[in-house]
Amino acid sequence: MQSAISASLIITEEASRTLIGCSGAWTIEHLFSVTHQLETLQPHTYVLWDLSGMSDIDSSGVALWQLSNRRFEEKGCICETIGEQKEHSHLFRLLYAKALQEAPLPKSPSWLYQIGEETHRSILGIGNFLSFLGEAFVLLFYTLKHPSLIRYRSIGAHIVETGTRALPIIAISAFLIGVVVAYQSVVQLQKFGADIFIVDMIGISLTRELAPLITAIVVAGRSGSAFTAQIGAMKMTQEIDAMKTMGFDPFTFLVWPRVFALMIVMPLLIFFADMVGIFGGMVIAQAHSHLSFTEFIHRLQGALALKHYLIGIIKGPFFAFLIAFVSTYRGFQVSMNTESIGRYTTKSVVNAIFLVIACDALFSILLTELKL
Repeated sequence: MQSAISASLIITEEASRTLIGCSGAWTIEHLFSVTHQLETLQPHTYVLWDLSGMSDIDSSGVALWQLSNRRFEEKGCICETIGEQKEHSHLFRLLYAKALQEAPLPKSPSWLYQIGEETHRSILGIGNFLSFLGEAFVLLFYTLKHPSLIRYRSIGAHIVETGTRALPIIAISAFLIGVVVAYQSVVQLQKFGADIFIVDMIGISLTRELAPLITAIVVAGRSGSAFTAQIGAMKMTQEIDAMKTMGFDPFTFLVWPRVFALMIVMPLLIFFADMVGIFGGMVIAQAHSHLSFTEFIHRLQGALALKHYLIGIIKGPFFAFLIAFVSTYRGFQVSMNTESIGRYTTKSVVNAIFLVIACDALFSILLTELKL
């Protein structure tokens, strides 16, 4: 009676194979003796398991058989199984992972499939961004009807953060751009004895194109990344969920104050970049063409039309709008892990710079058609 209950092994060694006959109840309370036998067994290159004598088996028995089978295979043995009973087959299929290991790896999708998948993902991303814009503007109209909801202190704090504290890096970037443009221009103009036209080159190119573009790129890298990281951290710590629970709308508290602050401060930063960039050009003009500051400013007054300056300033709010919205949108996409903060911060900077350049190209086409 005991043999019918306890698990046992009948091991038969033949010339080139080992036959392992399993019998009894392979359940957790009866596996001690067979466990020791299997651990000390040194089989031949071919192992045949005969499971027909098993009266019962549980997950522990299947695990013991599976681990032993794997150990034999790691030693280079070829293992096969016969006599599996129908009433035990479901448990074997459920717990035995050999079939999963031997299953062929899925083929990598074709390049055409990958292109379609990326296109579909991009279209969904554009749709999500438009939904984000729509929801934000609905809240904007509601806020304008109720001015008391406008976060004036938050707007002021973001103006200081994105404007005043950005002045040093804007100054360095604009000064170096002015130096580069002046230096490259003066070398070419000196060949024709037209050094005086360096003033036209610096004044128009900086105020109309370069200063707004460089300022927007610097702001996108500095303030845009900060917006994404701040909102992403708030989402990770569930502060945004807490705001919604308390009845505070995240768009009113997190999105629009940043958008308004950046749209207010961007024209001022562009004006500052214009002045510093022109000063950098003046330094190079005096050093290489011996053009004094007085002569430079006198020529600048006649060469630089007001429209060029205004065009550069008008671009500021449009660039700021794109940077702020893309940055806050990416911040709300951050998931509950630190890796996503870095990923979406990178995406926000890349997307913002791309949209700024695309917007500047549209301005160029439009203004050219309008002959401005």
